[in-house]
Amino acid sequence: MTTYEQERVGFFTDTSVCIGCKACEVACKEWNLIPQDGTTWTGESYDNTSELNANTWRHVAFVEQERNGDGLRWLMESDVCKHCTHAACLDVCPTGALFRTEFGTVVVQQDICNGCGYCVPACPFGVLGKREEPKDGRVWKCTLCYDRLKGGHEPACAKACPTNSIQFGPLDELRVRADARLAKLERDGVEGARLYGRDPDDGVGGFGAFFLLLDEPEVYGLPPDPVVSTRHLPQMYRSLAAAAAGIVVGIAAAFVGGRS
Repeated sequence: MTTYEQERVGFFTDTSVCIGCKACEVACKEWNLIPQDGTTWTGESYDNTSELNANTWRHVAFVEQERNGDGLRWLMESDVCKHCTHAACLDVCPTGALFRTEFGTVVVQQDICNGCGYCVPACPFGVLGKREEPKDGRVWKCTLCYDRLKGGHEPACAKACPTNSIQFGPLDELRVRADARLAKLERDGVEGARLYGRDPDDGVGGFGAFFLLLDEPEVYGLPPDPVVSTRHLPQMYRSLAAAAAGIVVGIAAAFVGGRS
């Protein structure tokens, strides 16, 4: 079991009370001095940023659903980096630019990032991106406001959320809250409600930022069963070592046999 210098903290995002106001997006950009984006018309309801990337660390998705003649339903969800327990981006970073903080979060150090981009395809959620405009080339993503955490403050997005859809706190406490919230929705007859990323035994060891959804993850553009993309690396390295050893033995045998 992984231990951290501080109590591990994270996000619980309850999409059932998200109103799509985008206060989280604005607060994130303002605090972290992120360049503007989302200035082109996407045609995706009121979604003007479409996805998480180097210039969008919080993305509010708007999903319009026709409900069998029962009118239109809007599903809104503020997506963010999951700060995975088993983070593939950490495994593939060759410079150590990506690191695990004392709070259990995953952060990119821009002064060390060389822009290789290995972490971009390694992430099963498509969170990381290289900043092209303004021209930069390095990878940027949510830091869970690491500077604010060190000062004893909650992240800007959670602070700005008017409905408490984005909740910040110790991860174990958030899981208890999430279980209670899901149980209430089920008692109230809300169909399709589920927790996404809450399980520490899932393919990435649980999220540091998990969600309560009102439909399948795919509806929100999320992978249904995410798996850390580097899970086979140890076996691959062992196989490579065994193959290399076999080659060395073969060469040595050929050399000895040739001399005799």
